[in-house]
Amino acid sequence: MQQFLSTEAVFIGLLLVAALVAIVVRRLQVPYTVALVLAGLLLATLSPTKFALTPELILALFVPPLIFEAAFHLNISDLRQSFPAILTLAVPGVILTMFIVAGAVVAGARIALPVALVFGALIAATDPVAVVSLFRQLGVPKKLSVLVEGESLFNDGTALVLFQLMLGIALTGKFNLVQSIADFLRVSAGGVLLGLLLGWLASRVIERIDDYLIETTITTVLAYGAYLVAEQLHFSGVLAVVAAGLINGNLGPQGMSPTTRIVLYNFWEYTAFLVNSLVFLLIGLQVNIPGLIGSWQANFWAILGVLVARILVVYSLSWINNHTGREPIPLSWQHVLTWGGLRGALSLALALSLPGTLGPDRELLQAMAYGVVLFTLLVQAPTMRPLVKRLGIVTRGPAQIEYEMRQAELTASREAEAQLERRYLEGLLSAHSWEKIKPELQKQSHELAKTVRAVLQADPSLEEEELDDARREIQRAKRSTYLGLRRDGLISDEAYDRLIEEADAILILKKEEPTGVDGSEMGEEADEGLEENLELREIIVEPGSMVEGRRVRHVPWPDDFVIARIQRNSESIFPRGNTQLLAGDRLVAVASEESFLEALELCRPRNHSG
Repeated sequence: MQQFLSTEAVFIGLLLVAALVAIVVRRLQVPYTVALVLAGLLLATLSPTKFALTPELILALFVPPLIFEAAFHLNISDLRQSFPAILTLAVPGVILTMFIVAGAVVAGARIALPVALVFGALIAATDPVAVVSLFRQLGVPKKLSVLVEGESLFNDGTALVLFQLMLGIALTGKFNLVQSIADFLRVSAGGVLLGLLLGWLASRVIERIDDYLIETTITTVLAYGAYLVAEQLHFSGVLAVVAAGLINGNLGPQGMSPTTRIVLYNFWEYTAFLVNSLVFLLIGLQVNIPGLIGSWQANFWAILGVLVARILVVYSLSWINNHTGREPIPLSWQHVLTWGGLRGALSLALALSLPGTLGPDRELLQAMAYGVVLFTLLVQAPTMRPLVKRLGIVTRGPAQIEYEMRQAELTASREAEAQLERRYLEGLLSAHSWEKIKPELQKQSHELAKTVRAVLQADPSLEEEELDDARREIQRAKRSTYLGLRRDGLISDEAYDRLIEEADAILILKKEEPTGVDGSEMGEEADEGLEENLELREIIVEPGSMVEGRRVRHVPWPDDFVIARIQRNSESIFPRGNTQLLAGDRLVAVASEESFLEALELCRPRNHSG
């Protein structure tokens, strides 16, 4: 019992440190993962407590939710456009990286080739958590973000399979090229097919359930279950989780209510934050500084090999991609892909899983792995922001910057006025001084408000973005009010459920509308459908219409049309993807005028004209 309480105290302490670090980095503009590693290093120096970061802990507990969350939120249609480039970087790219890194450490660190290949495989997987987080802050093109995340997802699985093959060769001293290729294909394909099957089955089960707690639990079981089942069958657990997450994230939400989708997205976002926080804190706590210094030559060659490999792989494979009729990868993006090839949790997990039969090479490979991971996190990650800005990839234009500056000034002016008013009410500022300074502050705020209004009117996309945020905040405020009314007994559970479904339908609709992240995607595509006012509207499904007898997900509804409730006689139905529509159903939907008219035509008899 005492040991359990001690472990619990350590866990809570790590969470507290993670929360404090997150608060600090908001002010310092430092990548969160980098700050966590530094905090871990500091704690390791100050505290004698030792933490056992085992490979089982990382691979079985931490890796599945991280990979599942990333795959779950990745849109298959976006992935499909960049898939050839992603696959090229994730399979041939990882294999080339393994050989190049192995060659560098053989030449510089004098390590035997089989052992060097093991290191090349374990260090080949990228972990762009810090980079992707930075992308979201800066607003880089969505396709670049998909390219980075997609490559990381698939090269994790490739690297793990290669690691297992190379480790077997290093331990047995036997190598069969044909057998190795066959094993690679069997393990990879088996993991992908198993993940696709499990993801599809989970999506079908979710369609038949209308309880967000159960549906969230099913996705959790899927994330861990896909990994465990695949490993038991000697397939790639990582690739199984990737495939399961992609399928479940793209098919599952079709059968979910708006409330379930919001809960699910928030749950996995928090899970990824929690796991990443613990992983990178533990990385810092595990680093053996004296050991790293003692093996500095091997670390130098390992880091050099990783950098050279990344340069050769990205630029050469991008050149091949661009000259084979595929969607080209711009040169500026290639620079980002090269410098953004960070290493993290998976590489350390594989290094820690090395068997003791490797002898002294085991400790050396682990020290080299820590050296590379620390270099990428402490040198490459912090310099990504200036690199992205220097390359001109950030799509935040002058109008956006001007708006942010003026809005910040207005906010500061209003806060100053509020602060002085509090001092006046508390008797810390005289009435005379307050009466003299109040008009000045109000005039200043009024002028700043006019400036902000002018900036918004000059750029409709900025104005619509602010309005969009305001509309979402309205729905969040409504949700909070409904909860309070139900708690106080002023509305029934049934009325609460209906009101929440309607509010969540609007939130989901606004969340899924394209906002655009580069010049080509911003503008008409982002603003289309936003200029209309979203309202609750009702449509009757008439006999003989194309929607009669069909399931909700099989109807080609307009893009900005979300059914919040189906009224069937005296029964209220919260729609699912597999809900069948019957004649006489009254659809209560959130829609603009244009989408309402389109949906109305779908619900009228086929021979209807005009």
